[in-house]
Amino acid sequence: MQQNSQPAKTGEEHHEIDFGYKKVDEAEKEGKVREVFDSVAEKYDLMNDLLSLGMHRLWKARCIGEASVKQGMKVLDIASGTCDLPIAFAKYTDPANITATDINHEMLAHGAKRLEQISLGCRVVQADAEHLPFPDGTFDVVTVSFGIRNMTHKDRALAEMHRVLKPGGRLLVLEFSKCYRFFKPVYDFYSFHFMPWLGGKIAADADSYRYLAESIRMHPDQPTFAGMMKTAGFGAVKWHNLTFGVCALHVGTKS
Repeated sequence: MQQNSQPAKTGEEHHEIDFGYKKVDEAEKEGKVREVFDSVAEKYDLMNDLLSLGMHRLWKARCIGEASVKQGMKVLDIASGTCDLPIAFAKYTDPANITATDINHEMLAHGAKRLEQISLGCRVVQADAEHLPFPDGTFDVVTVSFGIRNMTHKDRALAEMHRVLKPGGRLLVLEFSKCYRFFKPVYDFYSFHFMPWLGGKIAADADSYRYLAESIRMHPDQPTFAGMMKTAGFGAVKWHNLTFGVCALHVGTKS
């Protein structure tokens, strides 16, 4: 696994920023998010299946289909975690053309191990999405699934994704979003009661799953996030609501 050293962030004025429902200094958020995913990494795939009732696999399949990756295309997957998307994209293009990245070493180590076990030669790079270590115009497709809501500065991350895409390249962002109003009471009970309870039982960490539920609520709604993509330079921005808006797939193109 390649590790990317990030530029020192010195001399910056720090502000408070959301960490779930709490406010923390923006310089602290990255470390706090890292602690959450360090804690849940070992049980991450199992918990995803249990908590989504397997729906996350259908949501990711929709993202993979929408990406329309063809042979020869270069693909960057951000917040790869255990590398579900890179493994899937290897069916459509040479694994050597696929790069998996994540800021969290523990999560990406699990992903790198999975790739090694099935002998897929994807490139694996530990990197911050706000400072991607790739030249301008490198990739045909960039994807990020269930990761952007945890990024400290989503606008900077989106600008970096735009930078590393080739003209005509596409960004696909799969993320929990604002569900339909009629479904909200059920979803809230599930998120704030069942998720932490199960997280405590299976992963021995109720607090991390409580944070994950809160982080979903603090993520911008579908139109607001589409606006952020447009501000970053993406055109033809659209989104697809999945499972009553519990999840949304946003798609944009670099002109």
